[in-house]
Amino acid sequence: MDERRFFAGINWPGTAVFVLVGLAWEVVIRSGLLEYEYLPAPSAIGLGLGQLAREGTLAPDIAHTLIAVAIGWTVAIAVGIALGFLLGLSPTARRYSLASIEVLRPMPGVAFAPVGLLLFGFSLKTELVVTILPVLWPVLVNTMGGVSGVHPRLYDVSRTFRLSRKDTILHVILPAVMPPIVVGARISLSLALVLTVVAEMVGNPEGLGYGIVREQQALRPDLMFAYIVTVGFIGIVLNAGMLALAETVFPSSRQLRGLQ
Repeated sequence: MDERRFFAGINWPGTAVFVLVGLAWEVVIRSGLLEYEYLPAPSAIGLGLGQLAREGTLAPDIAHTLIAVAIGWTVAIAVGIALGFLLGLSPTARRYSLASIEVLRPMPGVAFAPVGLLLFGFSLKTELVVTILPVLWPVLVNTMGGVSGVHPRLYDVSRTFRLSRKDTILHVILPAVMPPIVVGARISLSLALVLTVVAEMVGNPEGLGYGIVREQQALRPDLMFAYIVTVGFIGIVLNAGMLALAETVFPSSRQLRGLQ
């Protein structure tokens, strides 16, 4: 990768603000302006990260959370794109489905935690119950809107070249709706991470979410914040990876870089 392109893609003003906030936080805690017993300075959080890494507890928790995120997000993306194309291409299916979608879409994923616990107990399956349905909606709605909004002239082009329905979907409709699909997938990926951590906090004693709860109950705010920082860093990495993948597979999606 070209180093100049890499550094040009970094949001330097945003990075500078983040660093300044961290320094201000450190100064305020060290100077005693804020005297909260369980609010550690960033340096203490860094030491906590080092401790978790040395003890070997952080890596398994990260692995468990990433596996749950990957499974839940992949299932949601596959189902969301398939249903989005079905509803986008069929006005009849859209007419009979939109009411159900609008009822289900606002429901919080954590509301399904008791259902998952009753069905599967404390397990990865419970995390997926909490994660998949809410993660499904952004990509489904974006795909449906993109497909139903394809310009009629593109269909005229398809008929001119006498393309089959399959070729029309693959070579005309799919490239046209790829930007909204990528946006929906990016939103869904961040949502999958959030819901997985929440599910681990309330429904499965594993992963980063459980690590946050465990250290909070142990009155170790430095380690608790270390887990929270880890979740934030993973979110940044996943978002950057999603953008890089989209730009590699679909160069036209580079316009999304401005949305980060």
